[in-house]
Amino acid sequence: MSIFSSGKYSTLKPSARRMTIPDGSWVKCKKCGQTLYTDRLEDTLQVCWNCGAHLPMKTAARIAMLTDPGSFVECDGDLRSCDFLKFVDSKSYAKRLTENEAKSGEPEAVKCGKASLDGRPFMLGVMDFNFMGASMGSVVGEKITRMIETATKEKLPAVLVTASGGARMQEGIISLMQMAKTCGAISRHGEAGLPFFVIMTNPTYGGVTASFATVGDVILAEPGAMIGFAGPRVIQETTNATLPEGFQTAEFLLEHGLIDQVVERKNLRKVLSRLLEFFAKAV
Repeated sequence: MSIFSSGKYSTLKPSARRMTIPDGSWVKCKKCGQTLYTDRLEDTLQVCWNCGAHLPMKTAARIAMLTDPGSFVECDGDLRSCDFLKFVDSKSYAKRLTENEAKSGEPEAVKCGKASLDGRPFMLGVMDFNFMGASMGSVVGEKITRMIETATKEKLPAVLVTASGGARMQEGIISLMQMAKTCGAISRHGEAGLPFFVIMTNPTYGGVTASFATVGDVILAEPGAMIGFAGPRVIQETTNATLPEGFQTAEFLLEHGLIDQVVERKNLRKVLSRLLEFFAKAV
């Protein structure tokens, strides 16, 4: 028998107090594995201080980062998705909607409203990946369309922060129709001589990338954001081709001309303010 199995040689008592860390006080960076304390992450805008990875931001924090304090006024916040197809896979669509609202704290995958930045008014939409992967359903398309139409009516710039896994399969063809509806509104907005800016975050995929996310007058992206239609694994398995290094990252797409600039999160507010100032003079 080991001598350390005997209480005679043990320095630890069963009743000894152990240090406990409250739930939610830290997360692990998925890129480098660094332990990140949540209170410090708020100061770094949810950016890993070890490797620079841009972690997801909550909708409220994103809005606060891009607007003047207290200036954001939400539009169409009462719109809710409904299970008109009675879709059921492992659980009903209606139950998924309820669960995702509780998880994200948001009633849908996008929040839209009117705001200002450095005193310049604009319309803003922010997509939230925590709500069903920010999938594009009828309400997401409707809220974005209404936001753009309001911007056109009031002669304001429009800004959309994107994140999405693609179209919402639980709404079938109605989800895919949002691609045309949103792009139609954006086209009319452009015909009125008004700017539309897109800020792509990680990840932005599927029907969102194939529609409103890639038709901005200026398209920005956060470092390392994954952007595409189908994912790299699907493409590789379908084509049996070896994909180039960095495929579908924001940096790769900047090099190939799809986006205009990769901007670190700490600089997004300043860059957006300059865009609003420049295009206000141009209109």
